[in-house]
Amino acid sequence: MTLINAAAIVKKNYRLDCESELLAGYLDKNFLIKTKQGEKFILKLSQAPSELLEAQNSLLGYIDKRDPSLNVQKVVPANNHLLLQNEIEGEAWNIRLLTYLEGQHFAEVNHTKGLMESLGGYLGRLTNAMNGFSHPEFKARTLEWDIQRTLLNRKYLDKISAPQDRKWVQYYMLQFNELVVPLLPDLRHSVIYGDANDRNILIKNESVNSVIDFGDAVYSQVINELAIAITYAVMGKEDPLGWAIPIVKGFHSQYPLEKNEIAVLYYLVAARLCISVCQSAKSKIEDPDNEYITVSEKPAWDLIRKWGKLNPGKVAKSFYQICGFSTEKTKSGKEITELRAKHISKTLSLSYRHPIQMESAAFQFMFDSGGKTYLDLVNNIMHVGHCHPKVVEAGRRQMAKLNTNTRYHYDLLTIYAENLCNYLPAKLNKIFLVNSGSAASDLAIRLAKNYTGRDKVMVMDHGYHGNTIADIEISPYKYQGKGGFPQSDKIIKASMPDEYRFKGKVEEFINEAKSQIDRSEKSISAFIVEPIVGCGGQVPLPRPYLKELFQHIKINGCLAIADEVQTGFGRVGTHFWAFEQQDAVPDILVLGKPIGNGHPLAAVITTPEIAGSFENGMEFFSSFGGNPVSCAIGNAVLEVIKEEELQSNALAMGSKMLQLLKELQSRYPMIGDVRGSGLFLGIELIRNENLDPATDGAKILINNMKDRGVLLSTDGPFNNVIKIKPPLCIDESDIDFFLNNLDKELQSLSEEFK
Repeated sequence: MTLINAAAIVKKNYRLDCESELLAGYLDKNFLIKTKQGEKFILKLSQAPSELLEAQNSLLGYIDKRDPSLNVQKVVPANNHLLLQNEIEGEAWNIRLLTYLEGQHFAEVNHTKGLMESLGGYLGRLTNAMNGFSHPEFKARTLEWDIQRTLLNRKYLDKISAPQDRKWVQYYMLQFNELVVPLLPDLRHSVIYGDANDRNILIKNESVNSVIDFGDAVYSQVINELAIAITYAVMGKEDPLGWAIPIVKGFHSQYPLEKNEIAVLYYLVAARLCISVCQSAKSKIEDPDNEYITVSEKPAWDLIRKWGKLNPGKVAKSFYQICGFSTEKTKSGKEITELRAKHISKTLSLSYRHPIQMESAAFQFMFDSGGKTYLDLVNNIMHVGHCHPKVVEAGRRQMAKLNTNTRYHYDLLTIYAENLCNYLPAKLNKIFLVNSGSAASDLAIRLAKNYTGRDKVMVMDHGYHGNTIADIEISPYKYQGKGGFPQSDKIIKASMPDEYRFKGKVEEFINEAKSQIDRSEKSISAFIVEPIVGCGGQVPLPRPYLKELFQHIKINGCLAIADEVQTGFGRVGTHFWAFEQQDAVPDILVLGKPIGNGHPLAAVITTPEIAGSFENGMEFFSSFGGNPVSCAIGNAVLEVIKEEELQSNALAMGSKMLQLLKELQSRYPMIGDVRGSGLFLGIELIRNENLDPATDGAKILINNMKDRGVLLSTDGPFNNVIKIKPPLCIDESDIDFFLNNLDKELQSLSEEFK
């Protein structure tokens, strides 16, 4: 490391007797200079191109001339030169001496909303002062810290070691590319200061007095100046939006913003955060001793997570309002419902007393058109999280390259099949890819009937397996419900072994099912069952039910079909598949929902023998099943589950949630049972010791929890079971938020249902 005698440099070039002190810095070497006469200066040594430093000097002079009240530093000349070159210990340095500015750093003072407004106002004035300044060095400059160049930082993504963190940066870069990049050319441009962080802002008399270090000045979108200031000023704040609003207000009062600039401000702040953590990750590897660049890393990550919970529409609306812009009036719930009813059948039901108009989503959060953020605890389709960037990018890349059908060879089909089989018992290695869980269930029954030559199917009471006519016939949840029909004579129904309502009767249920199989006189082709009966009320099949039934089925020459459409892919935590919890391996496995994270993808997986019997001359073909885009997305889902250790997270978060729910159960008698595994849980609400279902209470609860920002649903034979099956990326703060709000609602509900 080069040792620099700053005092000697100053004495030689500026003829000042002084002492020096090295200050923190990123690329430049900065020294505080104190003369014997009590004067102070800042000596800056830089290896940046001299042309760029001369441009910065010109900018400082331009600002001082336009608005002296901004108190920017002045460059002290040496022999009529504002910039000197010198060689120190064999290295070439550019040297400048600047006036010293009094004041406390923004990081050192107590923050108030008034100070935030002062910050915005100062930067608005600074923007006005720089308006009209032009220099080819700034226009030609490509700076990785410049928000318009956010995507240049993608090359550092792999330096962010934790996938759970990296996904947020990938998500915001995806949003930036989609929602901001197309608009950048139409936003106002100017040379901007570009570095309003808490160590560059000086405070005097409780307001912003000046800023220092114009090393990041660049020709960019004007709104980026404000975005940078917000980013650093709200770090560490519990309510980042509340602290950002006065900054916007102050800026707008001095430099009126345009509506299209405000529209992207949420994403520009997120982009600056992404740049910051990418640069920190890069620096920790390339320059591990430089603490300056990593000092804001922890608060930046904290803000990324807080910013991610904010509804982007709410942020934009808040900024519009403080700047005096009108906002588009949102349609009323009645208007939206009427519009939907015009062309959409009422058989497509809506959730909640007052249905939600959703606008966007991010991982475990969903955002409505009214500005509300919801913690999604019920959408098990978005297995790895809403809009996961790795899944989105995989589909988009492949769609831009090739999308066809399985009548052609393409590597992705065999690669995905191999990757999926790696998670399965060895005997399950023949895959049929389709587009939905319904199509998969239908095909599974077809395979079983073809293989066995039998036409009856055994099902679990309250089970649900899809929406085709064949699926409805094997789904008591549907054919026994409203608008249903009599059970087909081809269906044999096993009672659901609900341990909560029928304690100690597992053997009775096992024997009952075995008896039905025996009485069928070898007419049953298959027994299709969910290891945890979701629509039955999140009811786990008790051990050894599944193992004994599968064994008995085999003896009788029929097949075991496990429907893991809801429970598969690590959701139960202890295992990748719920059937593994019971040491019971099916002959056919049905997969859907989480397999594509919202993309229409599903699968039937079986043995070579069963698949071989299907090769009877009639072709099986699914127009879109197994297409390259679906395979790419399926692969991405598997990669995310592994990289982000989502199965382990499901176990850890599910165990914590189960424990805390049981604590609530001990305090609220209306919680009759808490059950499930991993992040597939159920809370059964009852009215009394007779276990009468609290159906109305459950309905009230999910609607009130929705109002509190938590999405849940009900199910079960009496519709009194609260279902919990969130994206697997939820964290402890989400659980705390959920349980705190649930506790409050249960207090109120318990009083009402006494």
